[in-house]
Amino acid sequence: MADRRPAKVIMVQGTSSHAGKSLLATALCRIFARDGYQVAPFKAQNMSLNSYVTPDGGEIGRSQAVQAAAAMVAPRVEMNPVLLKPEAESRSQVVVMGRPRSVRSARDYDALKPTIWPEVRAALDSLRREFDVVVIEGAGSPAEINLKQSEIANMRVARYAGAPVLLVGDIDRGGVFAQLVGTMVLLDPEERALVKGHVINKFRGDPSLLGPGLDFLEERTGVPVAGVLPHIGALRLPEEDSLGLAPESGDDGAAVVDVAVMRLPHIANFDDFDPLRHEAGVRVRYVDDAGAFGRPDLIVIPGSKTTVDDLEWLRGSGLAARIVSARREGTPVIGICAGYQMLGRELRDPHGVESSRPLAEGLGLLPTSTTFLQEKVTHQAAVRVVDGRGLLAGCDGAAFSAYEIHMGISSGGAAGPPFRIDTRSDQPVDSPDGALDDEGLTLGTYLHGLFQNRALRRRVLENIASRAGAVLPPPVAEIDVEAEYDRLAAMVREHLDLDLIRRVMGLEDGAPAARGS
Repeated sequence: MADRRPAKVIMVQGTSSHAGKSLLATALCRIFARDGYQVAPFKAQNMSLNSYVTPDGGEIGRSQAVQAAAAMVAPRVEMNPVLLKPEAESRSQVVVMGRPRSVRSARDYDALKPTIWPEVRAALDSLRREFDVVVIEGAGSPAEINLKQSEIANMRVARYAGAPVLLVGDIDRGGVFAQLVGTMVLLDPEERALVKGHVINKFRGDPSLLGPGLDFLEERTGVPVAGVLPHIGALRLPEEDSLGLAPESGDDGAAVVDVAVMRLPHIANFDDFDPLRHEAGVRVRYVDDAGAFGRPDLIVIPGSKTTVDDLEWLRGSGLAARIVSARREGTPVIGICAGYQMLGRELRDPHGVESSRPLAEGLGLLPTSTTFLQEKVTHQAAVRVVDGRGLLAGCDGAAFSAYEIHMGISSGGAAGPPFRIDTRSDQPVDSPDGALDDEGLTLGTYLHGLFQNRALRRRVLENIASRAGAVLPPPVAEIDVEAEYDRLAAMVREHLDLDLIRRVMGLEDGAPAARGS
């Protein structure tokens, strides 16, 4: 390994957030992996409240975990050395190499970047020593002129790695030629020289109609168009941020279970609910207005990075009162992570971890109290159901995998906890988790990924449908995530000039023997 050449690299940058960088990087990870290369994703800095826990207990952006899965490798902190998790008052928790480092305002974070940049370089160097190909994703736009001097995620990374850049624009938003040309104009000459291909993303219709525009783009910038990617539609992979959340999704026509998920201002790890959206007979609604609350069969309060502030938002919006009233009338409620904390009687924050308020009143639907601590708990976990009542009726003994990301502990209540954690980060433990009310219809837990377990998910949904006097339709086939990665890769192979991309990467000499199909 000592004389191994550094990995070849390709970088995907975008004209804006949500242009399609993450999805294209994911596709390239799967394409190169299927072509036989050992592939790693890399994103120097990710700002997201959707995060994931690596096998050794580090925290990274969810999109890099998705890209690692596409590359068929285990996620690791080097793939996303800096994760920014926005909080209230324009602050963000700064997670470096998988661990919280500090909470900073945007200005204060700029001052911190010079000390972080060496760690970013070291993480990328580490991946390049161990893999054949590293697919690098940028953040936002490289042409944010107010941020260029201090940025550590776009052209600074490309220059350091000598990475050829694909610049992606979203035609679905309109003005894609202005996006691409304008971005090129605002780049420095040495940065423009790194851009080796334009990619137009999310196109609907006949691509031949774009001909004059593509010709102009190449003439104006001197950079070839590497591909026009169609709008792929219902790809069933996790979204990176809440911009991708549809207000309503699921089986509208035959829905017998209506799930109302509170769309908190700082909603986190909302991919917890993707499995519910794909169940037959289930409709999932993201609700941010009391007028749209309706009469759900299940209410869910999701995770949040700013628990107390989002709890106050629930009260100010009128949703808190609707939740409490609905629960008293018999509607089940599930709270996950921050949602679990909100369901309790009180939230104590003696160190100012979550807010400037040392004490806040919870919704009072669980007899628990939460204390925020300065140390974050991040683990992958193996879990069992040990209290099969109410929502969990028929689930006694069910085993499932989950992960924890929280900075608080919750305790209290007469009944025993519904879950028992057997391992954390592959280490044996015997730790309780969660709470159920006396009826078993208010459930709180710190476990993300609860609904990923099909048997447990079906039983909970069947229990809810039964309470409504309905029968859940037979289950549809479980989503084949590997097939989804391959479907994405096949679409990109068809519409992207991979010969151009291999050439600018220096892979023109061919690939090793392919792995899989």
